[in-house]
Amino acid sequence: MKNLRRKFERFCLRNRNKGIPNLMLYICIGNAAVYLMSMFAQNNFLYYMLCFDRTRILQGQVWRLVTYPLTMNAGMGGGMSILLVAISLFCYYSLGMVIERSWGTLKFNLFYLSGVVMMDIFCMFFPNCRADVYYLNLSLLLAYSTMFPDNTFLFMMIIPIKAWMLALFDLALVLLGMVQSRFPYSLFPLIALANYFLFFGADVLNLFPRGFQQKLYQLFRRKPKQPKVIPFQSGQKPQEPQQSYNHRCTVCGRTDVSNPELEFRYCSKCKGYYCYCQDHINNHVHIQ
Repeated sequence: MKNLRRKFERFCLRNRNKGIPNLMLYICIGNAAVYLMSMFAQNNFLYYMLCFDRTRILQGQVWRLVTYPLTMNAGMGGGMSILLVAISLFCYYSLGMVIERSWGTLKFNLFYLSGVVMMDIFCMFFPNCRADVYYLNLSLLLAYSTMFPDNTFLFMMIIPIKAWMLALFDLALVLLGMVQSRFPYSLFPLIALANYFLFFGADVLNLFPRGFQQKLYQLFRRKPKQPKVIPFQSGQKPQEPQQSYNHRCTVCGRTDVSNPELEFRYCSKCKGYYCYCQDHINNHVHIQ
């Protein structure tokens, strides 16, 4: 898996300028245009022509598979003010442009479009699911927060909040929605954010504080094998305890304990008290 990821990174690096440059600029302009036209039109015709609709896609309107990212706020009608829409579009444009400058055009295009494809596949298999731009924008926020976790956002234009804190808060809301949904629709957020997990892998831990990351690393790291230490004494051949004996041959050293079948005699011609086995009692040099 690591080798495959390295090859993908090298491929994106070699072709970083290929693809659609400033993709988020075009998407945000498209969202603004659809929103303004839907706000002034009475029937939201443009929105209903571009949004994700499984039934109409099966009838041949396949463009909906790639045009629904342009309908972020249009379906709300007058529910959102123009100012709020402009701020949200500007935020997502800024996030996308920062990521694109860091990654390159090709990798960012693949990241965004893979999220679109993942949702398309899931929603085509399960009719009660509907592809939503919310998860595409959330994947941008998660990607930015993973790459720059210590950067600061101004919540409500006043309260400073770290990027990783905002990302974890949004993930908590996603998990809450998953718990409240029925299977298999509870898997939809995971599929919709699969592009984020595929592109970042283990780097998603950057969303957590550094102290928590270190604890996880110590918990799951592979501990090196300790060399087996052999005590010096255990490397020696164990010595048999010496047994006491009564007779020992002066020539060959055999005793009545090691060779109980032998007979031992003392030589009367040797000067001293010398013992010999039966093989050497008559075959030895007398000691004078």
